[in-house]
Amino acid sequence: MAADAGRPLRADAQRNRDKILAAAVRVFTEQGLEAHFDRIAKEAGVGTGTLYRNFPTKEALIEAAYRNEVARLCDSVPTLLESLPPYEALRAWTRRFIDYATAKMGMADAMRAVLAAGTDPYTDSRRMIQDALTSLMGACTAAGVIRTDISSSDMFAALAGIALTSAGPGRRDQAERLLDLNLDGLRLGRPQGE
Repeated sequence: MAADAGRPLRADAQRNRDKILAAAVRVFTEQGLEAHFDRIAKEAGVGTGTLYRNFPTKEALIEAAYRNEVARLCDSVPTLLESLPPYEALRAWTRRFIDYATAKMGMADAMRAVLAAGTDPYTDSRRMIQDALTSLMGACTAAGVIRTDISSSDMFAALAGIALTSAGPGRRDQAERLLDLNLDGLRLGRPQGE
């Protein structure tokens, strides 16, 4: 990547980078490896030169887009826990997990190209997601709203199963139902009136 990883980007450069990464996820999800930098740049509202300065190769862009999706998912935990009760934060996060999984599945061909080029974009992603889920479940356990005999590893396996069977276009309703079923099994007694 052209940007110096040790030096923070200017605000406008960071906005452009964020727009490029979001557009890349959408375009690679739709078009796979056939996606062109021109289309991604246009969708991001930046010039092709800006895109190439940030990501000189397609593989660099794919890897950065994937890692950005993981970071967005994991970085959302503190905000969710600050703004929602723990169980609702966990529930909201599981929906974000399905969004992440849908994007990851849509980018599968592109991700295989990155792996074939010798880079492992999945390094640390499982640990990061597991840590985020552990934090959410810990807050729920501390609040006394979920069972204590289910580990975050168990929950991650359940979420991965839901993602494998129900993440993707046209399956969102099924994913939501399965998430609710899973969360209902995790939850301790419900407040009166629910």
